[in-house]
Amino acid sequence: MVRTGRVVLSRMDEVRYGAPAADATAELVGHYGAERVFLMVSGTLNRQTEEIDHLRHALGGRCIGTFDAMPAHSPRSAVIAAADQARQGKADLIVTLGGGSITDGAKAVQLCLSNDIRSVEALDRIRAPAPAKAPAVRQISIPTTLSAGEFSAISGITNEATKGKEMYHHPDIVPRAVVLDPRVTRHTPMWLWLSTGIRAVDHCVEGICSNEATPYGDASALHGLSMLVRGLSKVRADPSDMEARLDCQIGAWLSMTPLTAGVPMGASHGIGYVLGAVFGIPHGHTSCIMLPAVMRWNKPANAHRQAMIAAAMGHPGKDAADVLAAFIAGLGMPHRLRDVDVDHSQFDLIAQKAMATPWVLRNPRRIDGPTQVREILELAA
Repeated sequence: MVRTGRVVLSRMDEVRYGAPAADATAELVGHYGAERVFLMVSGTLNRQTEEIDHLRHALGGRCIGTFDAMPAHSPRSAVIAAADQARQGKADLIVTLGGGSITDGAKAVQLCLSNDIRSVEALDRIRAPAPAKAPAVRQISIPTTLSAGEFSAISGITNEATKGKEMYHHPDIVPRAVVLDPRVTRHTPMWLWLSTGIRAVDHCVEGICSNEATPYGDASALHGLSMLVRGLSKVRADPSDMEARLDCQIGAWLSMTPLTAGVPMGASHGIGYVLGAVFGIPHGHTSCIMLPAVMRWNKPANAHRQAMIAAAMGHPGKDAADVLAAFIAGLGMPHRLRDVDVDHSQFDLIAQKAMATPWVLRNPRRIDGPTQVREILELAA
């Protein structure tokens, strides 16, 4: 029987890499004919560096406002505050410069503007899988970390009331363009750069190891994984190595090909959502901790796929979980739950909440309930 499959192509127009971010963004803004550009940016970059001023200068009078108060994990209240400011400024384009929380927050702002969402409670009306109107105000993203959410049409927002991560989706909230400039990443703290790099590794690994993997996704993710492993090690050794930083950025871009093309993630992402929303653990660190444990638990179901991971990381024939764990530890990242003050007394809560995430039920080794999630947590303890 001939295999069947489905590959979904995103609605992103283009990716520019290597050119100075401010110049490339100004050119894109002109190309799109935008006149009222709203910036959503890192507060640290805005207050402590000249990067945001460079961007404002390049945009000139087209910049109508700046929002620099998006906390980690993109809480609902901050999304509403940013949407209110964009609405008051009559923005016709959003430009982000910063990490994944800013990128995801801006994607949700797009939906708030097109669906007249003005309160945290009203966000329930467009929370996936509820239908939402397509955004009229689109987005350009300049990422400074490697979690690569700028390549996805999914926005992960935290509900402060429930301490749960919520998904918002529309194919048109993927940014129209992404600008990859390694120079703007030199301000990113090393722990954040490396840990979000492991987040991108997590995209590669779970995409390749999925039961729904495709040749299209495999090709990009395997090459992306090799670029990330090489680039992360080089940047840790020499933070000024811009070519290595760009390798990391391109690797992170390639890591998203499976997910954006319709391949689901697995338990590492699902459990990671809970660790982030409930305990405030950065997403990069959740991948550092959970990915090797999930690989070990999944090995009876996909050892042949895991062999591809070890080979792409330069260790053919080795156990992929061991290779990953050694690489993560070698970068100086936390790699056990106890490293982030999560202990056995919290495992039941984590396991129950993880079952409600979109990815645990798509894990390549079947997970029927919280008991099996606890088994994974024990491996990561």
